[in-house]
Amino acid sequence: MISIVHRIRLKEGASPAEFERWVKEVDYRTAPSLQSLLSFAVHRVPTRPGARPEYFEVIGVSSLAAFEADMKTPVFQSLVDRFTTMAEVADEIQGERIEPGFLRS
Repeated sequence: MISIVHRIRLKEGASPAEFERWVKEVDYRTAPSLQSLLSFAVHRVPTRPGARPEYFEVIGVSSLAAFEADMKTPVFQSLVDRFTTMAEVADEIQGERIEPGFLRS
C-alpha cells in the first residue's frame, strides 16, 4: 500500500469547527466512492493555546496511478474545490508500507 501524508493548514478566517464538520460529513462520506482509496483519516495536531489549529491526513491508496485517475473525477474535484476555500496542503510525503505492518483489531 502507498501512503500519502499531507500536512494541512487552515486559511486565515477559516473556522476549525466548519473544517472538521466538512471532513466528517462530506470528505469521509465521499471517500468510499473513490476506488483507489484503501484508507483515509484526518488528524488534528495539538497546538498551544491561541495557536491556529493544524491537521494532517493519511491516505492509503492501491497505487499512485489509480489515485491520479480518481483525482481527475468530478467527485474528487468537488472535494478539492471546497477544501481549497478553507485550507491548504503545506507539505506532502509519500511512501510504501513495509508489509505486513501491524493493526490491532
